[in-house]
Amino acid sequence: MMPRYLLPLVALLLCGSEIALGGNILALPADYSHWRSMLAIVNELVARNHSVTALTHSASPSIKFSQKDNFQNIVFQINMEEQEVQNILQNFMDASMNDSITGIRAFSLFWNMMSDHGRYLEAVCDGMLLNAKLLASLRELNFDAVLYDPVVPCSDLLAETLGLPHVASLRLTTAYTLERLCGQLPIPFSYVPAGSTQGHLTDHMNFLERVENILLYIAHTALFKLQVMFTIDKYYTKITGKPTTLCDTLGKADIWLIRTYWDFEYPRPLLPNFKFVGGLHCKPAKPLPKEMEAFVQSSGDDGIVVFSLGSMVKNLTKDRANTIASALGQIPQKVLWRYSGEKPDTLAPNTRLYDWIPQNDLLGHPKTKAFITHGGTNGLYEAIYHGVPMVGVPLFADQPDNLLHMKTKGAAVIVDFNKMETKDLKEALTEVITNPSYKESIMRLSRIHHDQPMKPLDQAVFWIEFVMRNKGAKHLRVEAHNLTWYQYHCLDVAAFLLSVVALVVFIFVKTCKWLFCKCCRRSSSSKSKRE
Repeated sequence: MMPRYLLPLVALLLCGSEIALGGNILALPADYSHWRSMLAIVNELVARNHSVTALTHSASPSIKFSQKDNFQNIVFQINMEEQEVQNILQNFMDASMNDSITGIRAFSLFWNMMSDHGRYLEAVCDGMLLNAKLLASLRELNFDAVLYDPVVPCSDLLAETLGLPHVASLRLTTAYTLERLCGQLPIPFSYVPAGSTQGHLTDHMNFLERVENILLYIAHTALFKLQVMFTIDKYYTKITGKPTTLCDTLGKADIWLIRTYWDFEYPRPLLPNFKFVGGLHCKPAKPLPKEMEAFVQSSGDDGIVVFSLGSMVKNLTKDRANTIASALGQIPQKVLWRYSGEKPDTLAPNTRLYDWIPQNDLLGHPKTKAFITHGGTNGLYEAIYHGVPMVGVPLFADQPDNLLHMKTKGAAVIVDFNKMETKDLKEALTEVITNPSYKESIMRLSRIHHDQPMKPLDQAVFWIEFVMRNKGAKHLRVEAHNLTWYQYHCLDVAAFLLSVVALVVFIFVKTCKWLFCKCCRRSSSSKSKRE
């Protein structure tokens, strides 16, 4: 039996061993909804006794930290102000939400957006990679791994510069450009839709849709390569002093944490270093603030509708706001609308405006009947997690494609933001709330989401810890990363086999011709002798 005086020493050693097992992670979060997903991982890593250092730039418009044990934030200066970054993002949203802009004006707007993105890219990358003092301090911290969102400029190049294993956290991109071209994810064009702002292709495509799908892949690939070649690749080459591309560095990611799951995705092939962690930020609902709970309870049996267009959309035109408010006033449910713009003239007594709402808690409330959403991945997964059918109002980026997935799976109705009238939104809400098929479909997706061997957040943290324990996960990366494009598609093998076949055919034809000529000469000789 162990002497009592040794017990405190053993306890101290055990605590020390636990502390020693904690890793040291460098995190590079992106703004707005991207940060929310990263924050869930960061909090869980800290809760598991890992040390996390978040690296952010001085002009970040939305990333705010509260210091805690095992966590610190390093802010590096960039040659841009926060308002400039907000203006770039606002211009992108305005252009995406306005489908009336066409022709030369649309091209000019697109060119300006590309120029703005190039300035932002260079400002962040310069502040990060040309800051010798920052790089030296990061090396001194002896990180075990880097966790980053590829939306953060040069995050992959920083991991490569520090010589650390890295984990990328992202929502699959349009036409899977990053994952397909940089991560070597196999994408059969015949049944994996490219996704687009039109949002109508699914995994069930007829001939003409497959033609459209291939053309979309070609267009997205060409635009991506041109954009990256003249911006990111050019910058990477300048920094490294040798020809370097985005795919050279991003392709070295040990693990890709994809923020979706089979409750959302269409079935398709995956690679061993691609891990689904969709809905990792979701959690059981907490009690609402008293005033909000009282308003929710006042809805009676009709229940409530939760309405949010995300953290980036804080204002609408007066006409759009009045159209929406008028439609909300014509349904029997009470509506909680996250909106910080000017109060609409048509706002009805059943609708309340809030600068902020506890969205997850509201969606988990038993009185919630529907969710009006722009189609951001975070909001979709909270609706799936709690089993709430949706009315989708897609605005930009991947939102039309996200909501198409929900519509295809029978859990949502989609309305066009720019074209919808009051009756369109009212009819969509009535359909989703009164037709039980939508609730049944979203509950089926919710059961799929919850029926996993490991919770999404646990899986995300496990694979980060896996990378730290094993100093990377190169054994999960396919050999395709080391093949040229013609080797990957076996074009060299095809050319060789075609050459062999051509040679065999050539020899066969020559042999037949020679035999035919020989037979003809013999026949002619025999005939001459008889004569």
